[in-house]
Amino acid sequence: MYYLKTEHSFDSAHFLSGYDGKCKNIHGHRWKVVVKIKCAQLSQSGNSREMIVDFDSLKKDLKKETDALDHCLIVEKGTLREKTLEAFKEEGFRLVEVDFRPTAESFSKYFYDKMKNYGYDVASTEVYETPNNCAAYSEE
Repeated sequence: MYYLKTEHSFDSAHFLSGYDGKCKNIHGHRWKVVVKIKCAQLSQSGNSREMIVDFDSLKKDLKKETDALDHCLIVEKGTLREKTLEAFKEEGFRLVEVDFRPTAESFSKYFYDKMKNYGYDVASTEVYETPNNCAAYSEE
């Protein structure tokens, strides 16, 4: 089996609704996302001969997904009052609402699915909340 791995980072804030601890408050991270794709057979022709894919394509696709979450407040849908959401928006803050609790574990599955939608055979994804703390997702 052949593997390629790439990574991108983004900065954002979030909070964990219903959590009994420090993370219930809005706080930020420099998230690092690592995507590992796999392939049993390398391409045998064309521009990508002897490759899984061009690294440039893989890097661009992951960057597109991480850029969508860069410098925003990530909010789980339904966890803030409508008035609060409106106030943030009136102040010009960028909010991204997601359908899941914004944990590193949930983001590892989120990025796995995003990269799979691009057509990659994803082996695993890792999401670092801090340099020392990581969650991973794989279907293997």
